[in-house]
Amino acid sequence: MPTTRLVVNPVRGGLRGSVPVPSDKSISHRALILAALASGHSDLRGFSYGEDNVATLNAFRNMGLVVDDDGQGLVRVQGRGLNGLSAPRTPIDCGNSGTTMRLLAGLLSGQHFASQLTGDASLTRRPMGRIVIPLRARGAILNGAPHPSKPNELTPPLEIGPLPDGKRLSPLEYQLPMSSAQVKSSLLLSGLYASGPTTLAEPIVSRDHTERMMEALALPIRTVGSIVSLHPPADPHAIKPFSIDLPGDLSAAAFLLTAAAIVPDSQITTRHTGLNPTRTGIIDVIRMLGGQMATSAQGETLNEPYGEITVATSRLRGGVISGELSVRSIDEIPILCALAARASGTTEFCDVGELRVKESDRIALMVRLLRAFGVEATEREDGLAVEGRPTGPLSAARIESGGDHRIAMTAAVLGLLADGQTIVEDVDCIATSFPRFVGTLRALGAEIEVLT
Repeated sequence: MPTTRLVVNPVRGGLRGSVPVPSDKSISHRALILAALASGHSDLRGFSYGEDNVATLNAFRNMGLVVDDDGQGLVRVQGRGLNGLSAPRTPIDCGNSGTTMRLLAGLLSGQHFASQLTGDASLTRRPMGRIVIPLRARGAILNGAPHPSKPNELTPPLEIGPLPDGKRLSPLEYQLPMSSAQVKSSLLLSGLYASGPTTLAEPIVSRDHTERMMEALALPIRTVGSIVSLHPPADPHAIKPFSIDLPGDLSAAAFLLTAAAIVPDSQITTRHTGLNPTRTGIIDVIRMLGGQMATSAQGETLNEPYGEITVATSRLRGGVISGELSVRSIDEIPILCALAARASGTTEFCDVGELRVKESDRIALMVRLLRAFGVEATEREDGLAVEGRPTGPLSAARIESGGDHRIAMTAAVLGLLADGQTIVEDVDCIATSFPRFVGTLRALGAEIEVLT
C-alpha cells in the first residue's frame, strides 16, 4: 500500500496569520460518548473529522445510534439514555485511537451484551492492563491478548462482557498508579453503570475533560484536588441533551505556536483554542523557555474555557520540564523538543516515561529525529535531554515517522529551519489528529509538498 511523504522546504520568510485548529480530540471523544447516553438530540459543532474522533463516531453507529453529520462540522447524535445502546453488529474498530478503546472499554463493561474492541497494528501493541485490572476489580468481564514481550500485560483486541442479567458493576475505590486521563475516564464511564460510587485518586491531576462535562450535565460528580467521586445516577434518562461548540485542540495548536516561536520573523494566532488548565502545560513551557506569548480568554462551552493564543519569534533558553508540568504537557513533548532544539543551553524532559507506550516509543524516536537534524539529544529511561542549536540552519533530514502523527508533524516543523529539503516519510498518520496540517502551514507561508 503506497504511503504519503512530505517534502518540506526551508522557510524563506516568516510564518504569519490567524488560523483555526481542529476541534479538541479529547473533548470530542467525550462529547460523542455522553451525547450517545443522553435522552434526545445533542449537537456537536465544529467537529474536525480527525480519524480518531471518527472512530468513536462510527463505534456508536455500529451500536445502532442514529448520528447525522452534515459534513461541515455539525454532528447531531440521537441519544437513547444510559440503557439505550445495542450490541454492535461487528467488532468495533478503534483505528489508531487509544482514547476510543480505553473509554469505550469502560462504557461497554457495564452493558448486558458482548462486544469486541480492536484497532490497527499500532493500537494492538499498546498496553491495556491499566484499564483491565481496575475494571475487573469492579466485576467487569474483560479479556485481552497476552503482550508478546511483557509478562502479565494485555493488549487488544479486548473481549468485553456481557454482564449477567440483573447484575451491575460494583462500587470502586482505586488509586491510579500513574496519572492518566484515559484510565480515569474509563473508570468514571463504567461508574455510570455501578451499584455504588466510584472514587478515584491520582498522584497528580490529569486532564479533567470528563469531570467538567459530567458536572456541566448535572451528573453527581465531585472533585477535591486529585480525588474524584461519581455516584451512579438513579434515572437512566439523567443525561439531558446538550449543544457544544467544540474548542480547538491545544495539542494541535502546539505545532503552529512552536513554529511561530522558532521560525524567524513569525507571528501566529490560533483561534477558539481550548484553555483548560489541565492542558495548558504547553503554554507554561513556552513561556518558561522565554517564548513571547499572549492568551485571550473568550468564553466557555460545557465548562471548557477557550480563547485566542498568539506567539511570536522568540529568543529561547533551556530549562527543566518535570512533575506536574510534564503531566499537563505529555502529548506536546515531541513538539516541545523542537522548541528545545532552538533554545540556548540544555533542556531536560523528565517524568515522561509514559511516552514509551504511546503510538510509538516517542522518547527513542525523538532522540533519533533530533540527531538527524544535527541536534544533540540524549535518551533517558523516563525522558531525554536536548542540547539546543539556537542559531544557524539545521541539517536537512529524511525522517521516518514510525506511523506516529506527532513525530511526523514535529519533523515537518523542524524542516522549516533546515539547510535544504527535508523528507518526512509515512505521514498518512497526520490525519488522525490534524487533517489540514499541511494546508494550514501553507496558509501561514510554508512551502510543503505532499507526494505519494
